[in-house]
Amino acid sequence: MKRIYLFAVILISVFTFSCSHQVTRIEPTATPDINGSWNNTDSRLTAEEMIKQCLGEAWLANYNDSKGKKPVVIVGMVANKSHEHIEAETFIKDLERTFIKTAKVGLVQSGKKREELRAEKADQQSNASVSSMKKFGLENGADFILQGSINSIVDAYKRKKSVTYQINLELTNIETNEIVWIGEKKISKLVKN
Repeated sequence: MKRIYLFAVILISVFTFSCSHQVTRIEPTATPDINGSWNNTDSRLTAEEMIKQCLGEAWLANYNDSKGKKPVVIVGMVANKSHEHIEAETFIKDLERTFIKTAKVGLVQSGKKREELRAEKADQQSNASVSSMKKFGLENGADFILQGSINSIVDAYKRKKSVTYQINLELTNIETNEIVWIGEKKISKLVKN
């Protein structure tokens, strides 16, 4: 009888521990590569490297020399054309954050957030005091737009897989449509199962 009881306790213990989850908190900058997919470290490091490249090119000095002020940039669409789901907005935020950190360019809001700001200004026209109301027509217009894409190439055989991400970004002068900078970064990962 003792054996059956002991066996039942062991069986319940094994079942209980095999079904439990273990969670360990880690620093967001120390993301481990668990399955070889695009992750927040890829996003952050790519944004930092590409913005450093972009701001190190001649277009910035040329603009500063000709206009006497820092350019205003808007980050446009970065299309995910890769084989996996990548939330492009997190990469766009990393790009914007890096631009702001450098203080070499002004950055203006884009997309739906800009629409929300304009709706707030419209609401203020009838609901805010005259002294605190924000006026229309005083936005900073962007001089340049940054756009791009995230692509991937997958090569797999048996239990090995190679994934190469290619990130392409272009900075375009909004007034002239002249492309003033093209940047590219590749990240390659080898995954063994």
